[in-house]
Amino acid sequence: MKKYAIIVFVLFTVFVFGQHKSALKITKLTGDFYVYETYKFYKNKPISANGIYLVTNEGVVMFDSPWDTTQALPLLDSIRKKHNKEVVMCIATHSHDDRTGSLGIYNQKGIKTFSTKQTDEICKINVEERASNLFEKDTFFKLGQYSFKTFYPGKGHTPDNIVIWFENEQILYGGCFVKSSQAKDLGNLSDANVLEWEKSINKVIQLFPKPKYIITGHQRWKSKKSLKHTLKLIENDIKESIQQIVSHT
Repeated sequence: MKKYAIIVFVLFTVFVFGQHKSALKITKLTGDFYVYETYKFYKNKPISANGIYLVTNEGVVMFDSPWDTTQALPLLDSIRKKHNKEVVMCIATHSHDDRTGSLGIYNQKGIKTFSTKQTDEICKINVEERASNLFEKDTFFKLGQYSFKTFYPGKGHTPDNIVIWFENEQILYGGCFVKSSQAKDLGNLSDANVLEWEKSINKVIQLFPKPKYIITGHQRWKSKKSLKHTLKLIENDIKESIQQIVSHT
């Protein structure tokens, strides 16, 4: 019976992914910027996660890593075939496994992996994959012809979430700190601080008022309204929490 159960599960997995989307999807954003989508099963449903990578003349920089380790190496292979370049750097934007899940594999491959010290401390406590290089403050990076900066807006989706800003291209990589315009709620709040998230989002809106592109951690990312939508979701969540408190007093 166990053998048949395994066969049924494998066939179901293949069927669902085949009906839903490819387990790995790469879409050109603009210029040398690409969005990659990987998937993981959660409650028997394939859930997508967005990351980005940037092709420079000194190699490819990946922002976040696939949470499904079975897609980590296929992603590297796809990038190599598509651009004839190797991934040389990977930066995780917070401690959840949809951002850090494949850091261990990339460390083994000799890719320079990065995270904040705050992210590393959380990963260490939770016995999760950790980056090999750490930074503490907002940091400016330059690789080849491109430069970008990490920015810590404050607590939000997690206490350690950062965003990436590409000044010349006006691209904001928000990761899971920024919710998709398609999102109906704030999603995973297990490590969230909703009250602080409101302040943090407003800070990002003030610093980066008119980005050309905003890449979110999940769902649809082709919208310039995702920052304001996130703020609206936060405000709705706070109102609901207040109403629940009032109704129980």
